Amino acid sequence: MRWHPLALSALPVALLVGCGGGSSDNAPPQLTAATPATLQACTNLVNTLALPDTRITSSELVPEGPLTLQNFTTQAPAHCLVKGKMKERTSTVDGASYAIGFEIRMPVAWNGRFLHQANGGLDGSVVVALGSVSGAAPVAPGLVQGFAVLSSDAGHGAPTPFFGVDPQARLDYGYQAVGTLTPMAKNLIKSAYGKAPDRSYLAGCSNGGRHAMVGASRYADQYDGILAGNPGFHLPKAATTQLWKAQQYAKVSTKDAGTGLPDLNTAVTPAEFKLISSKIVAKCDALDGVADGQVNDVAACQTAFNLQTDVPTCTGARDGSCITSEQKSVLASVFAGPKNSKGEALYTGTWWDPGIAGANFASWHFGSPATRDAGAVAFIFTSPPSTVAAFTAIPGMQYALNFSMETDYPKMFATTTQYTESPWSYMTPPNEADLSTLKNRGAKMIVFHGVADGVFSPTDTANWMDRLQANHSGKADAFARLFLVPGMNHCSGGQATDQFDMLAPLVAWVEQGKAPDSVTAKARGAGANMVNAELPASWSANRTRPLCVYPKVARYNGTGDIESASSFSCK
Repeated sequence: MRWHPLALSALPVALLVGCGGGSSDNAPPQLTAATPATLQACTNLVNTLALPDTRITSSELVPEGPLTLQNFTTQAPAHCLVKGKMKERTSTVDGASYAIGFEIRMPVAWNGRFLHQANGGLDGSVVVALGSVSGAAPVAPGLVQGFAVLSSDAGHGAPTPFFGVDPQARLDYGYQAVGTLTPMAKNLIKSAYGKAPDRSYLAGCSNGGRHAMVGASRYADQYDGILAGNPGFHLPKAATTQLWKAQQYAKVSTKDAGTGLPDLNTAVTPAEFKLISSKIVAKCDALDGVADGQVNDVAACQTAFNLQTDVPTCTGARDGSCITSEQKSVLASVFAGPKNSKGEALYTGTWWDPGIAGANFASWHFGSPATRDAGAVAFIFTSPPSTVAAFTAIPGMQYALNFSMETDYPKMFATTTQYTESPWSYMTPPNEADLSTLKNRGAKMIVFHGVADGVFSPTDTANWMDRLQANHSGKADAFARLFLVPGMNHCSGGQATDQFDMLAPLVAWVEQGKAPDSVTAKARGAGANMVNAELPASWSANRTRPLCVYPKVARYNGTGDIESASSFSCK
């Protein structure tokens, strides 16, 4: 077994965990394949379906045609659309109405599989259940592949953080909505087709990836395949780190003339990030055997690239050709990750990668702390939560600047008589390095993570994979595999080949025993269903690359077209 060089520091803890591990070394059983079926009931379900704690609000047959999700439109097959609500209630804490809203789309020609589409961000809305769960602008979403697809709002309406005042809404968002929806969805599918799904899958990216990671631990008996993209499985730590980042960037930001608060967008300009990105390429591009404008060997790059010496230091004005020594100090701190006054790491740092020039990377560093992160931390990731009046009395940026990593950070682990489960407990997968239940029943798990993710550390995910390997005697790749995506930002974007399908390979692994050693990813150049404007001009519009099972790296074979995945091997 090979250990990732950047994760070696995690090994002593991981090995201690492994010493007490309860995992078995026996090979997992092989699950059988799903069998197709045809839709038997649809429009009458609104009147005939009776499920516990569930109200079906509509059921209709949708003809074949275009379906749009997040600016991506695809041709969807004819299907039955059922909408409903579960666990409707009025909160005794904030007086608001709550329910777990959902929709499920069931194709007329069904492949026998159920896909729980876990959504991102703060949830709060029932997005289209298309099953777009891997890669940018997917070419074959789950519904198109024939899955019956479920989408939900995770137990609250409107994607605002104020639901965190309600204790049950917190738990639903954390994990209980998935547990509540799963048996309902399977029973609904049985009513529509005359049989329950043969195989069930849980998939998503970002917070959806977190839902999937939590599901692999808490609901491994309910799901045969787990697909987790850029997972925020340590979301409370990541969100508080976002506030800490704001405090670091404020040191080199100019103040907004109107508010007097720092404008974080001035801390590092797009031209300056592009400069740093170019210097990373210059030092690391050829480490995988070919100079192609893409850094595949991220581990070697962390040693090869040095921010202090490889990027020019400004002696005059900031004009995009240099960065100041103060900026270097702040960036070095941000990439290393936060520590408290005792020197203890509070969240994992991240990697230097050319994808840091991506607009998505900058938006997470500069725009998100004062908006979604401030609210999420104030209401969802601390106990007790803030009050609406107290939070709205000051700008979100001021909340971020006031947040203390010494006294406020520990509140993610706190409970009260009213909030009896801590944010850390309900947001993260318990015993995350022990997936014995998932393994022993033959289920499989694929995780992918963009190397230039601006909010959830890919290093943290790699460290988790190392701990999982240690706890399962170095044999975790028999049931769980991680794919790093060089250059990719949060779930998509950046200087990357970021269009790929990991759902079909997951099905092939679960139902046919075909373990994926690599997955082919494509750049979204001219002619793609959604063009990636950040691709370097030197790349072919149709560039492909193999994404490799961690810790292997895509290396050039020495001959062949450098724009083709066939010229690279995972080594």
